[in-house]
Amino acid sequence: MAPALQPSSAATLIDPQTLMRIKSLEVRARAAVEGFIKGIHKSPFHGFSVEFSEYRQYTPGDDPRYLDWKLFARSDRYYVKRFEDETNLRCHLVLDTSRSMGYRSGAYSKIEYARTMAATIAYFLATQRDAVGLITFEDRIVDFLPARYRPGHLRRIMAALEREPSGRATDLAGPIEEIAATVRKRGLIVLISDLLADASVLKTRLGYLSSRGHDVIVLRVLDPAEVGFSFAAPAMFRDVESGRELYVDPEQARAEYLRRFNAHADEVQRACLDLGIEFETITTDRPLELVLFDLLRARMRRARRPGRRAGGGTRRGGPA
Repeated sequence: MAPALQPSSAATLIDPQTLMRIKSLEVRARAAVEGFIKGIHKSPFHGFSVEFSEYRQYTPGDDPRYLDWKLFARSDRYYVKRFEDETNLRCHLVLDTSRSMGYRSGAYSKIEYARTMAATIAYFLATQRDAVGLITFEDRIVDFLPARYRPGHLRRIMAALEREPSGRATDLAGPIEEIAATVRKRGLIVLISDLLADASVLKTRLGYLSSRGHDVIVLRVLDPAEVGFSFAAPAMFRDVESGRELYVDPEQARAEYLRRFNAHADEVQRACLDLGIEFETITTDRPLELVLFDLLRARMRRARRPGRRAGGGTRRGGPA
């Protein structure tokens, strides 16, 4: 049975603007995680996984030393022995650091918020002794840290997240296809992006990930101004991807912008639904404690689905 989760009360949440003033990314993450743990009535801090069995079917990349040959002789199928602590999660955080993520209407940008989100999730998983990795991408993969649980690995993830992105144009198609080919062991993949890309292309590429047996959760990060188009005065608007400038009167453009924006958002959400992928839209004014709550809730919904496996365990101390 999954624990009953209750989100923190508004009085106990850390305002994201206050959190972003903390210079150290790791300290930000720790503050958000500690606030989350204190703010729920019954903590799922003991881990995500719900599958416990003596054997599991062999998948490419598993260590052949743990194949059970006697079971193979009886069943004509390959199985590997599971260890008691093998049920811990293997998770790759996939972070979009492209140019569009640099947009901000307030004190901090989408990429600053998304990096803090990734750091918070990584910190939370590491404290549970789960294997966590990081992949960052722009128009190509920039950083790739395989999922590990070992001393110093969290520090390497934080260091990668601290680096300023070069800010190339967005290309979700190529990097996601590359990730599907690179991350061979099944596990949880958390995609953090604004998803400003063609919805049909996005559906095809996300399908590559789910077809390889990964559990996929998509966390779409948007600035509140993008969602509500809360601009008042006419001004020059600059496309952060191409640099092209356009004079816009918000009063005249708002209705058409919102129609097209919401139509795209519906397409993206429908694509994820069709693929069985959990999807959450998160604006940058949302407290990070609630983002962790969203992630855990999505994970538990997925674990309850008939026929779903708990995401990607790995033998403690073995390769991830």
